[in-house]
Amino acid sequence: MIQRLRRYGGPGIVLALLLVGTALPLLAQEDSGHSIPAPLAQSSLLLDGAANADVAVVVGERGHVLVSRDQGRTWHQKQVPTLSTLTAVCLHDGNLGWAVGHDAVILRTGDGGETWDLVHYAPDEERPLLDVWFRDEAHGYAIGAYGYFLETEDGGDSWTDREIDTTVEEEDEFYGGGFEYHLNHLTRSGAGRLYIAAEAGTVYRSDDGGESWVTLPSPYEGSYFGSLALDDDVLLLFGLRGHLYRSEDAGETWTAVETTTTAMITDGIRLQDGTVVLTGLSGTLLVSRDGGLTFKKLQREDRLGIASILQTADGGLILVGEGGVRRVEGL
Repeated sequence: MIQRLRRYGGPGIVLALLLVGTALPLLAQEDSGHSIPAPLAQSSLLLDGAANADVAVVVGERGHVLVSRDQGRTWHQKQVPTLSTLTAVCLHDGNLGWAVGHDAVILRTGDGGETWDLVHYAPDEERPLLDVWFRDEAHGYAIGAYGYFLETEDGGDSWTDREIDTTVEEEDEFYGGGFEYHLNHLTRSGAGRLYIAAEAGTVYRSDDGGESWVTLPSPYEGSYFGSLALDDDVLLLFGLRGHLYRSEDAGETWTAVETTTTAMITDGIRLQDGTVVLTGLSGTLLVSRDGGLTFKKLQREDRLGIASILQTADGGLILVGEGGVRRVEGL
């Protein structure tokens, strides 16, 4: 089991949650259960967050969804039609959003997270979804383990399997032949390019909105868990053991960036003032004030793993992870 968990390729605190998915019985295709109100949901293991307008939404274990409408100062759990662990969430605006997770669950909200509908559920696939991104109200992608790649053109009413060349053609000592890489994170650059950070040192780029993909040269054989697009073709790529790379030509070439940490890097954000912040396990924060050229490490005293970071409209920072969700006023 430990070997399988490592190969799922999500952030470290995401990997442990795969035990939850294997421990729960498979439910009927049309019924994935309902989340249970929990007094301590705000302090539970949460894995991702998104903010848009005056709404912030975070998601995590046991189908927990929490919504804040006061810039992350207070949170309210919402009941959703799943017990599956939710791994990612995106908001198109202050009303429309989607969340994905284990059992190939996809949820949709049209009222800023107050209520959610189950629009996709496929436990028999045995492949969790790890990220979701929408170009507009209708067209979006959900990606996940073992090359799982879904596309919708009707806002999530229906989903179609997509293929991306993620298969290992040759045997290697760890993965073997024919293994499909886990697709961990999808991001869009200001120039309109899409990037997928994947396991085993793999990163993909699309120059046509996701219709086709190319494999980029990679400076590292370990897994990437995320990327952060900066100006035009500038991209940061990060993952295992504090590895961080920067490209100024849309991923064609890479330069290693010193992080002074071996903690797994999980997420990144560019703040309103241009500061770049990366998060990681063990309460690690990496801060750059020169556009991602150099970083200073900050260590939170609680040393709790951080899975995601977001900024509210009033400039506050929200940390999501092992300690649940909490707002911090500065770095």
